[in-house]
Amino acid sequence: MSRNLKHIAGFFFTLILILPFWVEGQTVCTPESRARLDTVLIRLSEMDVSNHPISELTVEIGSWFLQTPYVEKTLELPGKEKLVVNLMGLDCTTFVETVVALTRIATRGDFTVESYERELELIRYKKGKLGEYPSRLHYFSDWIFINQEKGILLDVTKEIGGKRYENSPSFMSSNPKFYAQLSNPDYVAELREAEAVIGSRAYYYIPKADISKYEHEIQSGDLIAITTSIPNLDIVHVGIAIEKDGRIHLLHASTGSMEVEVSQKPLHDYLSGNKSQSGIMVARLVSEN
Repeated sequence: MSRNLKHIAGFFFTLILILPFWVEGQTVCTPESRARLDTVLIRLSEMDVSNHPISELTVEIGSWFLQTPYVEKTLELPGKEKLVVNLMGLDCTTFVETVVALTRIATRGDFTVESYERELELIRYKKGKLGEYPSRLHYFSDWIFINQEKGILLDVTKEIGGKRYENSPSFMSSNPKFYAQLSNPDYVAELREAEAVIGSRAYYYIPKADISKYEHEIQSGDLIAITTSIPNLDIVHVGIAIEKDGRIHLLHASTGSMEVEVSQKPLHDYLSGNKSQSGIMVARLVSEN
């Protein structure tokens, strides 16, 4: 196949991954994503999830998405905000959201598409309900804080040795040109207010030099949010902790391999190779049982 034909084929493959298909109301999904969701729900229904702690279930479900293509901005559709259900192309955040939503409905034994959509909406939006563009949890430190308030997880960073993290993100309101929806000045104002709230909170992180020291406190299945030295951002990457050969690695949607993978290097070494990555926040899912 010529280079041009490969480029065209790749373009149409990406288009299929992100082109929305109306399911109902304000939810959109491709036929391929719906088929994969159905398959995953059937697989979950056939498991004895009662024998799986929520941490093990998180890793198990996350591993089902290995080699899923990395596709960014699948949530940034034109027009009104929509609940995007996309299991065929994932970025680091939508990978974590997908796995968390599936894990939580599995622990309840509720294996319906409608239950998954409700759970995804709950964790993706500030008040657990789809609203306008600013209702989405755009900053992952905010995602952790709000979902802790909802009883979905615990931020255990301070507990396992974290230090105070100066967290005052402003990237979105300062750079509306990068976001089509922020052509609306009201949305920019709302995001600026949200950024101020984030900046008023106390956050903690484990500096990357200390990760090996506290690695034994991180559990397989914990959610890992990578902090940054870039002053107007909070989190630059997220994934799921997974134990491999006695070390903690990262199960994540990677921009390096452009797919969901387990990092070749342990988490400490993974961060050491990136100057702008300053450390990690650690969140732990809470069992509903």
